[in-house]
Amino acid sequence: MQTTEVDFFSEGDRLAALWRTPDTAGPYPAIVQGPGWLGLKDAKLYVRYHEALTAAGFAVLVFDYRGFGDSDGDRGVLSPSRQLQDLVNAVTYLTTRDDVVADAIGVFGTGGTGGGNAVLLADADPRVKAAVSQVPVADGTDWLHRMRQEHEWLAFLAALEEDRRQRVSTGRGRLVHPREEIMVPTPERRTTTIKADVDDRIPTAISLSSAEEILAYRPIDAAARLTTPLLVIGVEADATTPTDHAEALYAAARGPKQLIMQRHTSHYAAYDRYWEQTTPRIVEWFARFVRPADVRITTTLSPTSGESSENLEAPL
Repeated sequence: MQTTEVDFFSEGDRLAALWRTPDTAGPYPAIVQGPGWLGLKDAKLYVRYHEALTAAGFAVLVFDYRGFGDSDGDRGVLSPSRQLQDLVNAVTYLTTRDDVVADAIGVFGTGGTGGGNAVLLADADPRVKAAVSQVPVADGTDWLHRMRQEHEWLAFLAALEEDRRQRVSTGRGRLVHPREEIMVPTPERRTTTIKADVDDRIPTAISLSSAEEILAYRPIDAAARLTTPLLVIGVEADATTPTDHAEALYAAARGPKQLIMQRHTSHYAAYDRYWEQTTPRIVEWFARFVRPADVRITTTLSPTSGESSENLEAPL
């Protein structure tokens, strides 16, 4: 696997990215990845997935969202809507590269909003041929609520309302730590070292108003419209991203879909425990669906049977 630092622009801000390619010459089918919740492009956690994908002939573009890591942009904002813009712009960037098969792009996302963002991108951008969503968030309000006891939830909502009042009165809102005061870490999150290599480089003071975007975060609505092939990977009894969020995304999707449920493990431990079992499935999913469509065939056998479609590749 070859790794090159590249950059591109999203709504005027420069985004820093890593471009990982096979050792053989392109052009390549490509996978785009925005990091998971508070993740960064160079997290060691992602490397082995990228090694598996490049070994199968895919190139991978992983980048830091605006305001994170080595990218430009406001450090005080955590915005899923901006992250979706960044992902769409990343797909456009891939189409400008001579070493990419522009008709063969997929999306991989893992870790909370990383998994949810993969679903949002697949819904928003028809250039994406397939999506893999690992341990995703499907509903931001439900996610933040379930981290808290009810009295804590009500206090959190009251703090958001007070912050709105402060912003309209003074032009300034509260700054909070996103992992302590928006997300509430589980005991496993406080002890795991799986993200230790990037934990000290994430923003530690963002606007509390960012939580309002998380409350409005609804990949489940995108999944209900989605005909793009979707692979969802969950963890049974997950205390970090609820198991039923993964199940709901799978149930809602309308196109080809598959659900992998990892059992007898936990959210962070699953990355290591079942890596050898899940990674080949990820690669197989992309190999099946992230392919050029040189010839598209649509068939209707009867008025009641519905349409079926098939894409064919023409050799060069």
